[in-house]
Amino acid sequence: MQKMNKRSVFLYEEKRTVTWFSILFFIILFGYDIFYYFIFPRYDSIVTYGFPTDFVYVLYFFILLLIPVIFINNRKNKQHSTKYYFFFTYVILSLINELITFWNKPESLSSGNAVEVFFVLFSPIFVNKKYFWTVVIGLITKYLLLGGLLLNILAAFPIVIIIVLAIIAYIFLNRFQSYINALSTSYDQQMEGIVKGVIAALELKDPYTRGHSERVAKYAMELAKQLGTFSQDELKSFNYACLLHDIGKVNIPDSILMKPAKLTNEEYEIIKTHPVVGVEAVKNVEGLGTSLSIIRSHHERWDGKGYPDQLNGEDIPLNARVVAIADAFDAMTSSRSYRGALPVEEAYNRILQGEGTQFDPSLVAIFKKVYPKWVDIQQES
Repeated sequence: MQKMNKRSVFLYEEKRTVTWFSILFFIILFGYDIFYYFIFPRYDSIVTYGFPTDFVYVLYFFILLLIPVIFINNRKNKQHSTKYYFFFTYVILSLINELITFWNKPESLSSGNAVEVFFVLFSPIFVNKKYFWTVVIGLITKYLLLGGLLLNILAAFPIVIIIVLAIIAYIFLNRFQSYINALSTSYDQQMEGIVKGVIAALELKDPYTRGHSERVAKYAMELAKQLGTFSQDELKSFNYACLLHDIGKVNIPDSILMKPAKLTNEEYEIIKTHPVVGVEAVKNVEGLGTSLSIIRSHHERWDGKGYPDQLNGEDIPLNARVVAIADAFDAMTSSRSYRGALPVEEAYNRILQGEGTQFDPSLVAIFKKVYPKWVDIQQES
């Protein structure tokens, strides 16, 4: 069965929404024009039969070119941009078409297509305020330009209609967002509860690591936020992976894990298996995604002398490089079966000494900035 985490579910639903949105767009756009220009004139002599200008065919040509865009964006997981392509293509071309149609007869201005009502009322289905405001402001701007260039106050009427429809759509949008936020919060709380339950089980096996995973997660999150390169969703999965970074130690015999003396080479080789075992144990857990690299690679070193893959430099995933510093700092400032905790100042200096050998130099520079917050976390634990 294909693994579906929260992000993949949202992407799948976005693809389905974009597909149905596109189908309805074409049906309404073409259906309205066919009815208004070819069917309605048969019963009302006031409306001229046929398209008012040949530019309508140009408009249709470019809009039909958007069909392959739908499939291309869906394959590249960029379906969120499709709705913008549809909207801007329609608004720009329809504005040009209406200017051409009414430039010499502005007093007969009759503008718009039912698809504009569709754009406004259906914008909430994407649960995206940016798109909603793009649609509303874009359509209002169109009619302001149309009215201003043709010097016709009649362009104000569609603006009033757009504003009324936008108010209705905004109410729906807020309701949809409330439901999505509630579901997302529930998912995150369940995920965090499960992860902390697993960590509690690990701590029962190795009491010396009690609180280690939570502290490492807090340290790493402070450093990751300072970087500013992770999205909110990425930070969530980052946090879960930090909490689970040592989960592979459940496979380590207690005699080795809690040995009150220096490990032999053979025992150390067994300890070094825990990143690979950890990844295998949680690789199908929803919500981790690319953050699985934290579990596998948090013991890699910048100079390539780490484990399990002897990666070096920027070949080590960024999130794993962040956690490597946090993990080392907490390991040094925590008591172990074979030694006591080091003072935070000593741990700080050892992190600096590892710059360019054990740790990413650029991250060590950021570590210096967040160090005071790390001290607070360590003292609160």
